[in-house]
Amino acid sequence: MMRRNFSRALAGLCVGTLALGLGTAPTAAKEKITYGYLIDPALEGVLYAIKQGIVKSDRIEIVGKALAIPALIQSTPTKRFDVLMNAVMAIPLAAKRGLKLVVLSSALRAGKGGLGAGIWVKKDSPYKTMADLRGRTIGNYALRSTGTTWIRLALLKKYKLNVSYKNGDMNWVQIPAPALLTALETGRVDAATLIHSQAYKARGSGNYRVLAWTNRDIREIYGVDTVAAVNVTYPEKLAARPEAFKEFNRMLYESVQYAVNNPDEVGAAIAKDGKISAAYFKAWMEDYSYFPGAVSDADLKAMETIWAGAVEMGILKSAPKAADVVWKHAVRE
Repeated sequence: MMRRNFSRALAGLCVGTLALGLGTAPTAAKEKITYGYLIDPALEGVLYAIKQGIVKSDRIEIVGKALAIPALIQSTPTKRFDVLMNAVMAIPLAAKRGLKLVVLSSALRAGKGGLGAGIWVKKDSPYKTMADLRGRTIGNYALRSTGTTWIRLALLKKYKLNVSYKNGDMNWVQIPAPALLTALETGRVDAATLIHSQAYKARGSGNYRVLAWTNRDIREIYGVDTVAAVNVTYPEKLAARPEAFKEFNRMLYESVQYAVNNPDEVGAAIAKDGKISAAYFKAWMEDYSYFPGAVSDADLKAMETIWAGAVEMGILKSAPKAADVVWKHAVRE
């Protein structure tokens, strides 16, 4: 599962197959690379330049499908997609079952603004610090996600809280992501970890406040930006078509760069369905999350940090070296 992030599926959005690269007429000579990615309007912005034919290829056609988190998880062992957006925690967990995943690029990295992974309460709430939440209930979108694992690690290290789901300092309750704000507003939960679009809405309303920005806490403690999701494939697929996967990486990275350089255009285009505002996409990239489409040394450190934290919290028994699971031809930052 994935951070805040993989863990951030938005209900009510259609799950449909998208032919990415619609601006170019496919030819018989083109190879298809299938890509399963998280349902989220922001991800459509990341892929905008490919879908519009701005980023093209004479070699491959990318055929993408937006999926909710459960479908992404179910697709991992079936190998139905050539490339799959997956949780960082999925790599060692899959390895335990004998399934090797190879990282092509980072997919969800904390935004430089550090506004993701907040612990939210109502503005008039009596809770002023994280210590005040001892014995209280926290609503969460996905208890097993990488994003939540990062949050728990920050609460353990920075605030010295017992984050165990059994007999810990707080009662964690999993609630469908779209219902989290309502649960907080009605008092069903005392605090909540919100997905990005909800956090953006809550911050803008002025009706809620944050007790801890855990992404900032992780940066302070470990010197890295959290990485919740990565794009992965399988060794045998890479061995069979290495040049096609190199081209996939190039196109994805260039599409990201187009979005970075043209956030207003991309934001306006993906806001047409009414699910998000045009301003949200730019805020998402700068403050909440970022889709690198590449791998940095800091990303490797982040992956090893969360795996080591998961070992400490009893989620994993051991963890791999990040360099051992990243493809040698990955785009590097």
